[in-house]
Amino acid sequence: MNRKSKIITTISLTIAAVIVIAASKSDIYAEIMRSQRLVNNVYKNLIINYVDDFDVEAFTRITIDDMVGELDPYTVFIDAEDRHSLDLLTTGKYGGVGIQIGKREDRLTVIAPMDETPAKKAGITNGDVIIKIDSTFTDEISLDVASDMIRGIKGTKVILTIERFGNEELLEFELTRADITVKDVAYAEMIDDDIGYIRLTRFSKNSVPEMRTALNKFVENNASAFILDLRNNPGGLLGSSIEILEMIVEKDQLLLTTKGRNKESNRSIYSKRTPIIPEELEIIVLINEGSASASEIVAGTLQDLDRAVIIGKRSYGKGLVQSVFGLDKDHALKITTAKYYTPSGRLIQKPGYINEDLVIAKSDEDSTFVTVGGRTVEAGGGIEPDFEIEVDYNYPLTYECLRKGAFFSYVQKHKQSYQSLQEIKNDNQLLDNFQNYLVEIELEVITSGEKALNATKEKLSEIDSTNTELNTAFEIIEEFIDNHEDTLFDKEKEKLTEFLFNEFASVYEGESGRLKEQLKYDQTVNEALIILKNNTVYNGVFAVDN
Repeated sequence: MNRKSKIITTISLTIAAVIVIAASKSDIYAEIMRSQRLVNNVYKNLIINYVDDFDVEAFTRITIDDMVGELDPYTVFIDAEDRHSLDLLTTGKYGGVGIQIGKREDRLTVIAPMDETPAKKAGITNGDVIIKIDSTFTDEISLDVASDMIRGIKGTKVILTIERFGNEELLEFELTRADITVKDVAYAEMIDDDIGYIRLTRFSKNSVPEMRTALNKFVENNASAFILDLRNNPGGLLGSSIEILEMIVEKDQLLLTTKGRNKESNRSIYSKRTPIIPEELEIIVLINEGSASASEIVAGTLQDLDRAVIIGKRSYGKGLVQSVFGLDKDHALKITTAKYYTPSGRLIQKPGYINEDLVIAKSDEDSTFVTVGGRTVEAGGGIEPDFEIEVDYNYPLTYECLRKGAFFSYVQKHKQSYQSLQEIKNDNQLLDNFQNYLVEIELEVITSGEKALNATKEKLSEIDSTNTELNTAFEIIEEFIDNHEDTLFDKEKEKLTEFLFNEFASVYEGESGRLKEQLKYDQTVNEALIILKNNTVYNGVFAVDN
């Protein structure tokens, strides 16, 4: 074939491809128009002809929510009231008074005021019960609604009516909302002579500078290793996770791949900067079932590049990219547009997230991949740790105390009796006093065995509630369970002490003090320290079996 013929053939193929693409797009738009006409006709006829009047705005919102809710959990409609979480990530701040709130004994309670905020400056303190927000009584509203009412535009005012332990009269605080900067790095300190620790709680605009400060501190302290704690970190901004990886990973390394239907959704992201920390500095990353999205990108990338040892539990498995499309000044649509893949090619997203009646899912994903050093890593959704840590949760009395707010209420009642955390630790009567307090408030523990017994008793009693042998057997088992429950306090003394110290630490030393105290008892952190102090174990993770 001569050159002219080749050119004509190439042009013909190109034109044919363009025509096919144009026809394909034309078909899609035609289908959209047909479907849209049907939806509009149904919507219009319902509003005009339905027997009763209804709230059109609410009906529209429900219709849209139902439409996007059938696709996946992350494609959502956003209105003005829902933009707070999105704005918090992108700006790193919100309008408010600077308090962390929660429910304690079913009452809206101040868990902690943040330093240098309107609440802290006004004198609001840990344990204050919020009775009213402006004129609304808080016993009538949920925690989320209360948070929304306290937040607001900078410069506006909110009145909090407070009940404080030891005060007979209610206290009223008129607070002027300010910009509250969210702190993503909850704690970053050297926890050993040469090992640092970072607790990163989310990936927002603030994550990058805070992580940079923490890592520089470790370098200045000649740290030989650090622990990055991403447990229960739900993720956030993709850009923040990439910039944090660039502080750790060598330049020009593949960090992440995204794949979607549109051209702009398909891209490979490489590190563009020289890392802050030296290559020989060892890293352990902690993950669990609550580590998702950006957390999984960081953990999975460091694992694939053989740059860190991952320990804990398999992560959540949220590996979908969302893009936000503005609809008007008050509304937006957050749509899943791509999927995340780690450098080895692993898909982070766990299966079963879509409605297969509507969405045609691709099922050609591999299940086994290799790291840059040749180690085998498994896919299947989420990041599988190199060391899985089984944490003991069998503390029924401790967790009933947590659920009923017993630690919190005891500390609020007795915090005036001490001057420091060390004084509390020196109090030999602390546990005896706490045990008496649990008796005083009549805390009842229902163990799993007791729950099973009650269910069995109810079913068998329906057959014959008068059977003497059956009732005698129940009494014997109930006595056994009662005797077992009577020994719980002695069995759980260490765990009860841990939570009491944590709660007192938050009163006397703030949130950082509480986290510092928690680390002493943290099973996963202690396992990480053992691995970092044993070069054979740490380096053995990266060895390739022949």
